[in-house]
Amino acid sequence: MVKIIKDFIPRSNRNRPGNYMKPLYITVHNTANTDQGANALRHVNYVKKPNTATSWHFTVDENWIYQHLPLNENGWHAGDGRGTGNMKSIGIEICENADGNFEKAVENAQWLIRKLMTEQGIPLANVVPHKRWSGKNCPRQLLNRWDSFKAGIATANTGKKATAKPVKATPVKNTSSKPKASKPKKSFNLPSGIIKVTKPLTKGAGVKALQEALAAVYYYPDKGAKNNGIDGYYGPKTANAVKRFQLMNGLTADGIYGPKTRNKLQSLIK
Repeated sequence: MVKIIKDFIPRSNRNRPGNYMKPLYITVHNTANTDQGANALRHVNYVKKPNTATSWHFTVDENWIYQHLPLNENGWHAGDGRGTGNMKSIGIEICENADGNFEKAVENAQWLIRKLMTEQGIPLANVVPHKRWSGKNCPRQLLNRWDSFKAGIATANTGKKATAKPVKATPVKNTSSKPKASKPKKSFNLPSGIIKVTKPLTKGAGVKALQEALAAVYYYPDKGAKNNGIDGYYGPKTANAVKRFQLMNGLTADGIYGPKTRNKLQSLIK
């Protein structure tokens, strides 16, 4: 049994929106941070910073499990805006720091997932990789062994009999004392015209503004990348974020930024 330490993100942070959630899924991530010392505690400090855009429920390393959010609140970890991944799933990050024991961290995560399945009534079929929601290659260390990873969850021992009964979503009023997250107030000088992936890549302040706007509605940034992937270049990752935004907002999901995408994005960030 691994100790779970509750160290919640401050209520005032933008990455703790306070939206009520009944979790139906468990989403597994890798931290994509191989630096020495990038253990669970390091990620506690990261996720509690006021300017951090992303958030998830647990970070796991070989020694500890830290919980950052209550299980009845959503986080911003799945890269699908206000889709099911963010709004209906528990996010778990598994550390991959070079000075840690990754396989032991995986075992601890399997134990945690089994425990959550039991307590929340989530079936094993609803334990999914981050890739399920956004197409991102995450958890990058587990995708090529996903079946064996899930087999390990099935045999992990929490001391209780796990349930395999799915939980149906039921309308529940938000009983949180916190107000609902407000729309972002920052203005973005979104580019006009059409932008798509080209060679050489389209770049400039307009692309950077687009990336920042996508981050404001939780389709960006690229966790683990320099400056969270906001670099002013319209490459495949930005196109993928645009495509996910389009898909969730009833637009043609082609990854090409144009007037309809601009108008919809502007309506959400005003």
